Amino acid sequence: MRKELTVRGLIIGIIITLVFTAANVYFGLKAGLTFSTSIPAAVISMAILRGFRDASVQENNIVQTVASAAGTLSSIIFVLPGLIMIGWWTEFPFWISFLICALGGILGVMYSIPLRRALVTSSDLPYPEGVACAEVLKVGSSGDSAHASDIEHGRAGLLAVLWGSIVAALFAIIVATQIFAADVAQTFRIGKRGAVSGYDFSLSFALLAIGHLVGLSVGIAMLIGAFIGWGWGVPHYSGLVGDLTTAAGQLAQSTWSKKVRFLGAGAIGVSAIWTLLKLVQPVAKGLAGAMAASRARKAGKADTLPITERDIPIGIVGLVTLVCMLPIGWVLGYFANTSGLGAHMTTLVIGGVAYVLLMSFFVSAVCGYMAGLIGSSNSPLSGIGILVVIGAALLLVLGVKPYVSPEASKALMAFALFTTAVIFNVAAIANNNLQDLKTGQLVDATPWKQQ
Repeated sequence: MRKELTVRGLIIGIIITLVFTAANVYFGLKAGLTFSTSIPAAVISMAILRGFRDASVQENNIVQTVASAAGTLSSIIFVLPGLIMIGWWTEFPFWISFLICALGGILGVMYSIPLRRALVTSSDLPYPEGVACAEVLKVGSSGDSAHASDIEHGRAGLLAVLWGSIVAALFAIIVATQIFAADVAQTFRIGKRGAVSGYDFSLSFALLAIGHLVGLSVGIAMLIGAFIGWGWGVPHYSGLVGDLTTAAGQLAQSTWSKKVRFLGAGAIGVSAIWTLLKLVQPVAKGLAGAMAASRARKAGKADTLPITERDIPIGIVGLVTLVCMLPIGWVLGYFANTSGLGAHMTTLVIGGVAYVLLMSFFVSAVCGYMAGLIGSSNSPLSGIGILVVIGAALLLVLGVKPYVSPEASKALMAFALFTTAVIFNVAAIANNNLQDLKTGQLVDATPWKQQ
């Protein structure tokens, strides 16, 4: 009997997750990018589990499934720090932050189950990272059928990870000693109306590694976006203001954050709506398939289902989803009460839970589709987060703000960010789990064990 969901696999996955989450949080705050940890985790897992004779490709797949959460759940750094930036928090409360991540993660897994049939099983989406990870697992899997070349390939992969770490550390030491500069930045004015623009080049092996992981096409897309934003957007909008007194660097950054960034969010919004319209029929078919599988299981025909089609039963999915709404409602109520919005707590909790329940599914579907198209590393989570917080803010302006004092505006702003953080976690894990489920499909893994 093959080993798949094992204690040792979970322990290895947790350790790798801790290391890669710390790295992703650092690079996310530094560069605004997080990277997929599936393939590096798979390589490390294969190197460790090769010492066990009974290890299998499916067990390695469980390890990378656990560790891949490091690449997506760390994206919470794009939302929660907003509460500190607006002056509402002075630190990150551990248990509140933990509950946001845990509840959002569980709900994300639940949403990925019906979406799996729509976006993985019955879809021709390429899932580049999932397919690549599956190939790595197949080549490096241990067992009696493993060839010497496969073993050597696994060792070479581990050596590449180790050498990459050593070279990056040496480069960081050289930069720290200021032998040469790692960053070159400049802002300047254009024309008589005071338009500004600028550039910021950073040399880092970590950024080179991220570029290698996300691929050339994504890098080119980001470069084009940078040219549009800083070559046209920032000069255009700063020129309209005609501010000749503010420092060029300050004006450029202000224009980018208050004007140009929302152009990107608008583009993502249009693509999200279009993607949702395309997904209505596949998602409906996926739900129908999940219900059919549940009926077969109840009729005692579970063994007739292929291993790669055995999800967590849809009834349990629905029950867990509803149960998760209770602690989510409590967290939202606690935040509202401690924010001075206790008089409107019922409205905020009911509205917040409904918004989380519905918006999370829509956002998960869009991000999951984009993960299948261009990879989970490149799924526009931060842009989607901007749209979600705008939607939450709009509902609060229409439904609550007329009934509170002007002094409560910042509290409503904080509540919108807090609600968005929950939805962001749901979307992040659903986005990641769909990529992992594609890998599992290709290595004959059992979906419910991954879930």
